[in-house]
Amino acid sequence: MDKNSKFYQMRQKYISHPLQGFGAYLIYWLFAAMPVDMASNFGGWILRKIGTRLGQSKKARNNLRRAFSEKSAEEIEEIIAGMWEHLGRSAAEIPHLHKMQPGGPRIEIIGAEHGLASKDDGKAGLFFTGHIGNWEVSMCIASVLDMDMMSVYRAPDNPWVDGLFMRARKTFRGQLVKKGPDGARKLTRFMKEGGHACMLVDQKMSDGIAVPFFGRDAMTAPALAQFALKYDAPIIPVRVERLEGAHFRMTFYPALNIEKTGDRRTDIANIMTDVNATMESWIRERPEQWLWVHRRWPN
Repeated sequence: MDKNSKFYQMRQKYISHPLQGFGAYLIYWLFAAMPVDMASNFGGWILRKIGTRLGQSKKARNNLRRAFSEKSAEEIEEIIAGMWEHLGRSAAEIPHLHKMQPGGPRIEIIGAEHGLASKDDGKAGLFFTGHIGNWEVSMCIASVLDMDMMSVYRAPDNPWVDGLFMRARKTFRGQLVKKGPDGARKLTRFMKEGGHACMLVDQKMSDGIAVPFFGRDAMTAPALAQFALKYDAPIIPVRVERLEGAHFRMTFYPALNIEKTGDRRTDIANIMTDVNATMESWIRERPEQWLWVHRRWPN
């Protein structure tokens, strides 16, 4: 069916999206009714059982074989099972995000001084992370550093589901803007005024630039590097790791070393190469905590 047809769009708006939204809210409130540890354990258990049988596992398997050619088939399958468990835990923890406060018993903070160095330097600043650990936990970066922040996110196609995520992110300090032309304009104004922004940088962008990632070129969004060069903004890597159950470690690293060559295109490519290399090093340490079902590389 033509997705641009009026009939398809009407069916999505009045039938498919409400039904999907009802299911999402039902699951949300089911996990919300549980204690956070019970929800995390149950979500991880059930998706580990189901996820390995889903067609998406084939995509993850192909990606892992190419990224880790040295690993055995058994090791690959264990990473896939761990990935699904991790995703199940992350989904089940969404209703409990407001209970996960930085510096509390569930989120250990390391290297905050690297982020704080960007707070009072009189310039705009950039933070990046990826779909590692429970990436929703990265929403508290602004609270850790006690600063206003803007984060651009990719909104789900279903507005009901988007509303559910926004409900869960209500404790985020700062502004959440949807990816797209309007979001880009808001972020540009914010950065121009010396604001700080956080970006997830590990998703494929079809009209991005080709940058090495696990030994293969991956189409990568260049916005992080473009903003850094335009506003002379430092780029601070932030890693969120799941430690055990619903407990996490958030690590701030020193700002990337940006050397300007005078060639803007070369500088953008060099910055994003460093960013991808940083992401790759994190993923290699804990491969089961990354979202391997992304179409990150071309076929």
